[in-house]
Amino acid sequence: MEALKNRTGKIITTIVLVLVLLLAYLGWAVLREETPYYDSPADHFKYGSISTEQAEGVPLLIWEVLPRLFPEYLPRPGGYTALGMTWEKGKELPVGISRRRVLGMERQGITCAICHTATYRMRSQDSPVIVPTGPSSKFNSLGYLRFLEACAKDARFTSDYILPEIEYNHPLTLIDKVVYRVAIPITRKLILKQSQEFEWTKSRPTWGPGRIDPFNPVKFRMLDQPIDDTIGNSDMMPLWNQKLRSGFALHWDGLETSLTETVNTGALGDGATLKNIPIDDLQRVQKYIIEYEPPAYPLLIDDRLAQQGQPIFEQNCATCHAFGGNRTGTLIPQEEVGTDRHRLDMWTAAAAEAYNDFAKGYPFKFNNLRKTDGYLSVALDGLWLRAPYLHNGSVPTLEDLLAPPAQRPPVFYRGFDVLDSEKVGFVSQGDEAQYWGFKLDTSETGNSNQGHLYGTDLPSQDKTALIEYLKTL
Repeated sequence: MEALKNRTGKIITTIVLVLVLLLAYLGWAVLREETPYYDSPADHFKYGSISTEQAEGVPLLIWEVLPRLFPEYLPRPGGYTALGMTWEKGKELPVGISRRRVLGMERQGITCAICHTATYRMRSQDSPVIVPTGPSSKFNSLGYLRFLEACAKDARFTSDYILPEIEYNHPLTLIDKVVYRVAIPITRKLILKQSQEFEWTKSRPTWGPGRIDPFNPVKFRMLDQPIDDTIGNSDMMPLWNQKLRSGFALHWDGLETSLTETVNTGALGDGATLKNIPIDDLQRVQKYIIEYEPPAYPLLIDDRLAQQGQPIFEQNCATCHAFGGNRTGTLIPQEEVGTDRHRLDMWTAAAAEAYNDFAKGYPFKFNNLRKTDGYLSVALDGLWLRAPYLHNGSVPTLEDLLAPPAQRPPVFYRGFDVLDSEKVGFVSQGDEAQYWGFKLDTSETGNSNQGHLYGTDLPSQDKTALIEYLKTL
């Protein structure tokens, strides 16, 4: 009898130990985090996590199947490419999308590269050339958010509908199936919560591809500022060549003066939190954009004509737009430059004060956010790849920018990344531009193409020479 009790005790002890180990394993499997590391600085910039996955990301296997299950909510066929995302050959995820294991499953997030990677093509049938740190002219950030919202609002966004599509490509264990049956309705709920936080965007002009309202989401979602009626629609900016921009103001309105703070606030704006922001990884991003140089113009340049254009540039443009110019990297009062003032009015002194206080108690700080009264006079390196022009992207080509405002296109299509070699910019008219692009109407609030009269009164031959020189920058 005593021996039976001992055996029973050992069996019970063994069962308890196995259960404890099983629970410990399950806890480890759920709570462990895995973040891929990229040796290449370029791959780190394009795919490395900036910790946006947990708060703002979608479980990766769910995210992958949404375009196949809900194609009617995309602007055209093509999956996520219809929203302006670009895949590199051999890569599983598009440029600007990261992956990270969080709470037992892989989630996707966005990186700086989603908005700050340029593409261009010579012909529509060509594969795009990918240029890290350049301004995206085709990623439709608001369209992406609205696609996720439309999917989540669809009654079919259920485990029974989504899980079989996941299993079609990815065999799932029994535990995986249980996890995703729980995760799918939670994901739906979180997407709907996020879409409610962006409801204000529906009362003002849409951003369209290559543009974003960069700080109204920060004001309303992070800094708890009251929702106002301001419009901040802005073109994506290039991040390259920061080594030559030391001491320059940053952002279109110069609301920051610290590159480190700008990189950190960029991650927070994309979905990182104060508790999980990866400072070391962001320092790698900062080092990369400091050193990365813009690409040379990819077509033939008429050297003789460009030489004729150089003194025209130096006389008419260099003060504000050449490295070393007296006003380059400084702020030009809006009354002088005359461009649409909505982006300037969007950022407020109260928001700047709130952001400077935002990280109190953390080992990193924000001290340099401010309210300004003008727009940045930007250096023009890589200008050929930065169309459309002006801070709100309201002028499609350099030729149009040098025309008087009354002669600039009142309506054009942006988001088609085939180069316009004649006017210098991207093709913005015609059937293909209309199919692939977004109709930008400059009569809409925040889209004005007025202002920046510099060079508009030059003789036509001087404009032609000037544009040829601008290709060399």
